[in-house]
Amino acid sequence: MTDDPALDTLFLPFHSGTLAWPADGRALLLGARAGAALAEFASPALACEQSFRPRAAALEAAGLAVSTRVEGRFPLVLVLPPRQREAARALLARALDQAEPGGMVVVSLANTDGARSAEEDLARLAGPIDSLSKNRCRVFWVRAGAGDPALQAEWVALDEPRLVADGRFLSRPGLFAWDRIDPGSALLAAHLPADLKGQGADLGAGFGYLAAEVLDRCPEVTALDLYEAEAGALDLARRNLEPYAGRAELDFLWHDVAAGLPRDRRYHFVVTNPPFHEGGRADRHDLGRAFIAAAAAALRLKGRLFLVANRQLPYEATLEQAFTMVRRIADDGAYKVIEAAKGVR
Repeated sequence: MTDDPALDTLFLPFHSGTLAWPADGRALLLGARAGAALAEFASPALACEQSFRPRAAALEAAGLAVSTRVEGRFPLVLVLPPRQREAARALLARALDQAEPGGMVVVSLANTDGARSAEEDLARLAGPIDSLSKNRCRVFWVRAGAGDPALQAEWVALDEPRLVADGRFLSRPGLFAWDRIDPGSALLAAHLPADLKGQGADLGAGFGYLAAEVLDRCPEVTALDLYEAEAGALDLARRNLEPYAGRAELDFLWHDVAAGLPRDRRYHFVVTNPPFHEGGRADRHDLGRAFIAAAAAALRLKGRLFLVANRQLPYEATLEQAFTMVRRIADDGAYKVIEAAKGVR
């Protein structure tokens, strides 16, 4: 298990005796992540919410019950907020809403991920708070019941889907390039050939932009599977692609592409803008390589991959090992679009 200082710090007030765990064990953990610190407090009464498939799978492997959305109120609500400010504010407001009257809300965040700002935001919502600092993180807590209900309602609404891209798509804060069309994806879409046909897949589909472009540009596509690890994005993709429901067979899969694709799914083509960050700011070249490997394994003979990536990302060697033909079809100085095929030279 990887180090998770924010998760460790979250439980600091309970280890020190400053806060007491509920007698009946009932607690909600928003943004849950698996780790040794959580295992100590795990029980059937702990409800874990996690919408990102790799983290949800790690929680399941640790024997914890996990859901993409937990309803109800709890005497204790623990929060590991995202770094994106609007998404974090929405989650803090939700935490207060899901705490029982007089219940406790406890939040932990790394200093480099905006701990001080989140602490100030919680104070704005709920009044004076207490805090501790350790592991280059901050943990802070407040008893629910006081505060500013109007601001709380306003911040809860920050997570509501909203129209982007001149009203073409629904999106929400916290997703990758949530308020715009990512320029890399736009470059890939502009260079998709119109002759794509048959069964295809979009790996890391986000809110559905690339899938919509495939269906708009390629009339002979009969089926398209959208793979996305973030359940919140996949829900939006379903809504955004409703107009295409009669145009092709669509399937939406909450799935960790880096772990491989289902063996019973085979494709004539794959499009992807692989992620290269997860949780932190450092580049994760291994994620892109895993996406390439997953695509290669799932493509039929002569199947084609269309991939966009930041220009500096070193994917060519991986592509050349997995495919018989690799060529760069676009390069705008920031992004490159690569076509690769199996059984074609």
